[in-house]
Amino acid sequence: MAFLSTNSRFINTVLIGGDFTAKLTAIAEAGFSGVELWQQDVEHALMQTRAQLDTLNLARTDYQVLLNFDGAVGDTRHEKQQEALRMITLATEIGSPMLLVAANTAECDSRAIVSDLKGLCQQANKAGLRVAYEGMAWSTEVDQCDKAWQIIQQVNEPNLGLVVDAFHLYVLNRTLRDLDGIPAEKIFLVQLSDYDSQPVHEDIKTIARHQRLLPGEGCFPLKELVVYLDAIGYQGPVGLEVFNDDAAKQDARIVAKRAKQALEQILMNT
Repeated sequence: MAFLSTNSRFINTVLIGGDFTAKLTAIAEAGFSGVELWQQDVEHALMQTRAQLDTLNLARTDYQVLLNFDGAVGDTRHEKQQEALRMITLATEIGSPMLLVAANTAECDSRAIVSDLKGLCQQANKAGLRVAYEGMAWSTEVDQCDKAWQIIQQVNEPNLGLVVDAFHLYVLNRTLRDLDGIPAEKIFLVQLSDYDSQPVHEDIKTIARHQRLLPGEGCFPLKELVVYLDAIGYQGPVGLEVFNDDAAKQDARIVAKRAKQALEQILMNT
């Protein structure tokens, strides 16, 4: 018996190398039920990608990632609002139920974050989409789960929920206290990855984008996270977002299989 035994298992396509068709085939053969898709995965071959996903019976866990949107300033503000509308359209066309938004990592007007997200959620709701909001370790204003939850509460839209990314939680030496009081139904997505030390702050962005590890290959207390999520009755997707340049150069089938084994091992109730 595993923790989160009925939750869907996904993987972010970023871990797997090779051409996109080979990636998706390897992911399906490894036993994942869904994938996190990037704009660059689909925007130039949307209908072909949708057909591949349908053929392989792979769910679209979420479509990502809208960056530097909340609180955007200057000329960037209009650009990001237009990008958000395009992403809502593409997410709908690819068949994704959810758009992932990362908290702003650039110049940010904190006074506009709530109103920006409220407007985005209302537009997404018209398209039948949920919005998953993620605080990243180097975000300008919202760099932790508890801060993201405060924003979500202020926005107060039913289709807005939290992304719990284990890397961003643990790389800042945070604990499960950041999740205290967050209802399971307002956690929309759980992303797991690992790392083998506590890096200095200056290195976090580089590690996050190039050197993350699979669960069990590092020292993050991932087991306590999955036990906690199981205990509160989390029902959403659980999976892997692992940026690792070395893995992306290896055989796609081998990496996908190893990734699925690592995910299931960390979820085992032992």
